[in-house]
Amino acid sequence: MGPALRNKKLIVFDLDGTLTETKSEMDAEMSGLIAKLLGVKKVAVIGGGKYELFKSQFINRLKCPKCLLGNLSLFPTTSTSFYRYESGWKKVYAHALSSGERKRIKRAFARALKIIKYVKPKKTYGKVIEDRGTQVTFSALGQDVVSVLGKKGVALKKKWRDENTDVKLKLAKTLQKLLPDLEVRAAGYTSIDVTKKGIDKAYGIRQIEKHLHIPVKDMVFVGDALFPGGNDYAARRTGVKCLAVSGPGEAKKIIKFLIGGRAR
Repeated sequence: MGPALRNKKLIVFDLDGTLTETKSEMDAEMSGLIAKLLGVKKVAVIGGGKYELFKSQFINRLKCPKCLLGNLSLFPTTSTSFYRYESGWKKVYAHALSSGERKRIKRAFARALKIIKYVKPKKTYGKVIEDRGTQVTFSALGQDVVSVLGKKGVALKKKWRDENTDVKLKLAKTLQKLLPDLEVRAAGYTSIDVTKKGIDKAYGIRQIEKHLHIPVKDMVFVGDALFPGGNDYAARRTGVKCLAVSGPGEAKKIIKFLIGGRAR
């Protein structure tokens, strides 16, 4: 990290695994750091979760003066929707899948799981395939594993990721062949997301550029999955400056650098 980083006008963060642990609430230290960052920079957050998850993980935990929220933009479900603050959080756009597309995606998941001879976990928590309107998401352990089990759920997701990433990638590849007109991404620790074609983190960066009127050269993207095959990797196609982190701890170090060490 050098002086040029402090000159960036907009900081774009991934949510899960970057600002928070997977499906977990943002901690108090991160909340304070984001609030201070909003005092000096524009901030955007892109994640695969639906808006309601952004609220529970991020917005409801952010202790920040309302006058600074105008500097914050949210792009849930991998930027298929965009929310900004105008005396409350307002939806700017949402690229919803049609009911026919959503039904076809669910059928394709069922077929792909049979093709790869998928062995499901002994126990799951909540929906394994969730219809988020703008996105349909497969979660191997169920959508509610962290909300039900807390830190044990986070540990289970990490264990599944470490043992089954090849299975997840095989499922995603099979699903993409069945849905060539849609976008399929291996995302998060245990998830696969399906959206309209061409919608990924690169699309999100371009939407940020369009709606916030800030060129890519004045942005930096911070994420935990910037490696090939990771769900943040697409951001690199835009030429945006990228900083890879292993989790919220490293993200906090970047924020502290950006605010000049004023956070303690």
